[in-house]
Amino acid sequence: MSDAPLRQRSRRGAGRPTIADVAKRAGVGAITVSRALREPDRVSIELRKQIASAVEELGYVPDSNARALASARADVIGVLIPSLTNNVFAEVVSGIYDGLGDSNLQVLLGDTHYSGMEEERLLRVFLGQRPSALIVSGVDQTPGARAILEAASCPVVQIMELGEDPIDMMVGFSHFDSGRAVTRHMIEVGYREVAFIGARMDPRSQRRLAGYKAAMTEAGLSDPRLITTSTQPSSVTFGREMFREAIARVPTLDAVFCNNDDIALGVLFECNRAALGVPDKIGIAGFNDLEMMKVAYPSITSVRTYRHQIGRRAIDMARAAMAGERPETRVVDVGFKLEIRESTQRGA
Repeated sequence: MSDAPLRQRSRRGAGRPTIADVAKRAGVGAITVSRALREPDRVSIELRKQIASAVEELGYVPDSNARALASARADVIGVLIPSLTNNVFAEVVSGIYDGLGDSNLQVLLGDTHYSGMEEERLLRVFLGQRPSALIVSGVDQTPGARAILEAASCPVVQIMELGEDPIDMMVGFSHFDSGRAVTRHMIEVGYREVAFIGARMDPRSQRRLAGYKAAMTEAGLSDPRLITTSTQPSSVTFGREMFREAIARVPTLDAVFCNNDDIALGVLFECNRAALGVPDKIGIAGFNDLEMMKVAYPSITSVRTYRHQIGRRAIDMARAAMAGERPETRVVDVGFKLEIRESTQRGA
């Protein structure tokens, strides 16, 4: 485990944008802004556009508790994740809850459905409740969402990956490095036509793919035909279908790096159905190292990610910042581990 350096930056959250700020930016009166937000039909389309632009630029969020004391905070931690049904994020949330201990804090949980616009919408809703802190997944927020988070007057922790320009605090690992590491492993044990199969290619999966491409290029083995991706949701069944497509296009492929474990399990099932021996004929590696990777037959190589630890570390950092004790190291790299199993032990 290592701590990544952070270049200093100041957040606009030192002064949360007010309706007066929006009015000044839009060149109208505060009453006009208030009317536009509450009763838009009473304001001209041109003025609404001016005000909407100012709201977007400033990251202004209407406060549902505006009449309360400005220092009032709800005993709530807002948590935004891409999926409530994905086991990966369920473990992150479990770590967050474990870090609450016997505190009075409650979790306000939001599902963005892998949509940047939905994340932006939920942030506006959450910040209107004056949360004590926010925990958000990833580093690829929309410009609007980033403006909202930079303007938030509460601690913000980005989780599940690392980036060069954190909003406040960050805890995760490098998807690029982990993707390159597993691909290098497959090349080192003798595979040469290593395919990449990925579903729901969100930014994290895109970085895993970039790591795969880097390793293949370094080894002089790059071939665009070996890459099969889709924006469709991931599933074991879809993994089987994608592998059929990949091997039909390149019948000589001899290994597959899958962007998650569901896809990897689907590839294994299809190899068994087609009598393609694993690992001698086809090598398989997944990502996240869910429990099923260890108990599959043969067991499947995967990249272990420390999801519970990320959730726990994020809530610990948030609570420390809430208490005025912001950690000196505000970007934390929890690392990853390549779990090598039977599915890539060629010739063993």
